Amino acid sequence: MVKNHLFTDRNKRITAFLFVWFLERNSLLHQSNGIKTIVDSTLVALKLMIAQSNPNEKEMMVKVIANLLANP
Repeated sequence: MVKNHLFTDRNKRITAFLFVWFLERNSLLHQSNGIKTIVDSTLVALKLMIAQSNPNEKEMMVKVIANLLANP
């Protein structure tokens, strides 16, 4: 969604919200002790990294995020 600009305006904000919503909905945003799995500044950096990445690097971006979520 970040790469394809699905929305006419505010793509970065909408996709950032959807990413946080997805993490929360799947119990990935917070650890069992209530601490955030990924701090806000890291979420912003991830979103920008994905937005600016080469489309050919999609698999690598997916692996980076999956690795961060698997190893909080």
